[in-house]
Amino acid sequence: MTEEMPSLRCIIATLFFALLLPPGSFAATTLSPSFYDETCPTVFSIIRGIIEQALLSDPRIGASLLRLHFHDCFVNGCDASILLDNSATIESEKEAAPNNNSARGFEVVDAMKIALEFECSGIVSCADILAIAAQEAVNLAGGPSWLVLLGRRDSTTANRTLANLAIPAAFETLDILKSKFAAVGLNTSTDLVALSGAHTFGRAQCTIVIERLYNFNGTGKADPTLNATYLETLRKVCPQGGNGSVLVNLDPTTPNTFDSNYYTNLQAQEGLLQSDQELFSTSGADTVEIVERFSSNQIAFFESFVVSMLKMGNISPVTGTEGEIRLSCRRVHMDYTSSNKWSSS
Repeated sequence: MTEEMPSLRCIIATLFFALLLPPGSFAATTLSPSFYDETCPTVFSIIRGIIEQALLSDPRIGASLLRLHFHDCFVNGCDASILLDNSATIESEKEAAPNNNSARGFEVVDAMKIALEFECSGIVSCADILAIAAQEAVNLAGGPSWLVLLGRRDSTTANRTLANLAIPAAFETLDILKSKFAAVGLNTSTDLVALSGAHTFGRAQCTIVIERLYNFNGTGKADPTLNATYLETLRKVCPQGGNGSVLVNLDPTTPNTFDSNYYTNLQAQEGLLQSDQELFSTSGADTVEIVERFSSNQIAFFESFVVSMLKMGNISPVTGTEGEIRLSCRRVHMDYTSSNKWSSS
């Protein structure tokens, strides 16, 4: 494969995505891959460099950063609301059930913001930092690259209630997963299967899968869709009554690599999460054929993943004069100014 091919695929995928959107969608959101070309041309290299440094001590940080972008976009769109801490005006989404003691990588995002504020102050939004970090994390793990559409601004609010309702969960059935994807404008076939492929790298805590191993749906037995050998392996890592914070590889074959093995695992009934295995083990589901196709054709997976990531990144972005460009990704301007005033006093 020549070095030009990944860039060419980026362009083709971006153009293909443009054809999928309704007329005027890009004009309405003003998102553009060249948004920072003049105002902060080093934004990509800065973010990539910080991820590379973080990976030296934390091999799962790439997956964690990608997950932040996912969980952000499913709650009122891609507006960096997931990054806000609790304050007098904010009820943080970090404490919603899908994120509490689970979402991570916030300190790495802080480092990106600090570096970008030093290089081009007040220019790059936290929402765009998450979008770029997701792409760079995937690419650094061996996955595709794409032209990230930029120009989002940051929200001034968070919505913990919606985060509890809207973010797909590890224990949900295919029908529920489909409903949550449809609710944010993603399709319930290719988008669902392609974006679920993000679980080709990263880790999950034993507490997330423990019921599936010992008491699936209150039966007192394991999930019958689990491969018997894989089940025994998981039970050794996650014994009943054991430490729920122990980590398990989402992909037992290539845990730190972004590839199509995730789908091969599903075919072998070795999906770690119920929500993953549902894509292949739900009888008659339209997702089964897509799993089979992605398992046998990694390029098809990569190309579909890029298109679906672009679509997800275009969910209700804050643009124009709406929202703000935060100085700290953890606080809205009003809270940031107030805290600095008190610290100065």
